[in-house]
Amino acid sequence: MPRPGRAGKRRRWSGPGPDDRDPQTLGRVVSRVALDRGWSPRLTDATVLGRWPQLVGDDVADHCTPVSLRDGELVLQAESTAWATQLRMLQRQLLVRLAGAVGKDVVRRIRVVGPSGPTWKHGPRTVRGRGPRDTYG
Repeated sequence: MPRPGRAGKRRRWSGPGPDDRDPQTLGRVVSRVALDRGWSPRLTDATVLGRWPQLVGDDVADHCTPVSLRDGELVLQAESTAWATQLRMLQRQLLVRLAGAVGKDVVRRIRVVGPSGPTWKHGPRTVRGRGPRDTYG
């Protein structure tokens, strides 16, 4: 005779294979939560910026810094104009290496900017012009 409240319900036992009721690894749980909440693209972008030396190698990473990754465009800041030119020539190899490491459509373009120069604007009021060029005379 079935007990009241349990009529027609059978208890299902899990088999020897993996099941959703089994304990999950932390990485799998975090991946599922990130996918459900739409965080996966941001995590992938953070992977590129955080693992930059491992992805491109120490030689390239020593001479440039990833600034941002938005809509598939990676912005790199080179330490010198010579390295900016070198990075522009290495763009295709860098794109292939990044596609193999983090995914095909994560980085679609690379924009290289040179080093930022000093600014001569100090304070809220400035005068238009070239700035101090002749300081010896």
